[in-house]
Amino acid sequence: MPAQGKHRRPKSTSLGRGLAAVTTGGAVLALPVIGATSAFAAPAPAAAPQAVAPAAVVAQANSAAKAAPAKHSVVAGETLSKIAREHSVSGGWEQLYEGNRKIIGSNPDLIHPGIKLVIGAKSDASSDDKASKASPSAARGASADRADRSERIDAAPVAKAAPAAAKEVVTYTNDLDGWIRESLAVMAEQGIPGTYEGIHRNIMRESSGNPNAINNWDSNAVKGTPSKGLLQVIDPTFQAYHVPGTSTDSYDPVANITAACNYAADRYGSIDNVFGAY
Repeated sequence: MPAQGKHRRPKSTSLGRGLAAVTTGGAVLALPVIGATSAFAAPAPAAAPQAVAPAAVVAQANSAAKAAPAKHSVVAGETLSKIAREHSVSGGWEQLYEGNRKIIGSNPDLIHPGIKLVIGAKSDASSDDKASKASPSAARGASADRADRSERIDAAPVAKAAPAAAKEVVTYTNDLDGWIRESLAVMAEQGIPGTYEGIHRNIMRESSGNPNAINNWDSNAVKGTPSKGLLQVIDPTFQAYHVPGTSTDSYDPVANITAACNYAADRYGSIDNVFGAY
């Protein structure tokens, strides 16, 4: 039988040394110490992936939201410009008007409370409709201008009255020639016949052209009514045939000639028919 030998104290390993430790407070379990050369860092927990929508999807959603027409009920005091700004309408009030022309009517300035406008509706007006591009005021002005032109065309043209011609002022010389010509002008206005030659011929026979001539010896003078002036007219005859607008003085040359010619026209048809005492 072999001899009983002493048990050799087994070598403690680093693992064994780390398994237990004795303290005054009792035994504590110690974790094994792993060499630095074989240590690995524990991987950090992966963050939960955030749901990110693709940009294309967002853009498509935005486009779909913009494309979808919205309704707007007009209230008192609103204008197309104000509604277009509130809804950020691309193209402004003009586009809003074009999309709702059938609802609004021909006047974009006049929108009635309660009507429902479609925001984002496409225009159904023709591309060459120039009125759609005009501002509300311009559209209103264009309509008024068309109406005004129509009235001007339909109305009968009115000729402007020609300005009254200024009456020509004629001056006459203060002599026998001037007196006869002035008398002829008055006679023409009154419709009294007579010519320059007929008047001149009778004046030269009756007074020799002296406007102050007077006959104090014939039968008329005897009766107290002497013949006076260029054509030797008595006062009763002068007064009966005096022409308005001339002097009431029987010695006045123009008044004397005109009254004598008026008398001769009544009795002889014209002073031109008188060749002697009359």
